[in-house]
Amino acid sequence: MQRKSLIEAECPIARSLERVGEWWSILIMRDALHGLRRFDEFSRSLDIAPNMLTRRLNALVEAGLLERRAYSERPLRHEYVPTAKGEDFRVVLLAFVAWGNRHFAPEGESVQLIERASGRPVQPVMADVADGHLVPLQDCTVQAGPAASASMRQRFATMAD
Repeated sequence: MQRKSLIEAECPIARSLERVGEWWSILIMRDALHGLRRFDEFSRSLDIAPNMLTRRLNALVEAGLLERRAYSERPLRHEYVPTAKGEDFRVVLLAFVAWGNRHFAPEGESVQLIERASGRPVQPVMADVADGHLVPLQDCTVQAGPAASASMRQRFATMAD
């Protein structure tokens, strides 16, 4: 059965999942944002089949999250470097760490979010862009944006009831 493509979906979550919704893609991005660059580094870190790794790297390059750069001519070898779009994915991974630690780590945190400079633990938060004040996540929601279609606006109107 052919999987339905979400590439044209109006929902930004659905569109994003089309690019990185497969677990290998998320783990490859995790490793790339931690400095891994080469096929063999990803392969060792993830213990992933070479054909699957090739497909996932190609998909991440096509989605614009990684850039393929040649580092050897003979034999031709490439490294995979996060693009600006890929770097922006860091916030998603950090939110995953915080969520996983909160809900799926009964033995305690094996990975912590810290501020680089101080080494102090931190938590992902939302902030008002106008004045920088912190907004608790439970006080945040989503609404139809300026480019929302009539059906998207109706969807949000129905959910609010």
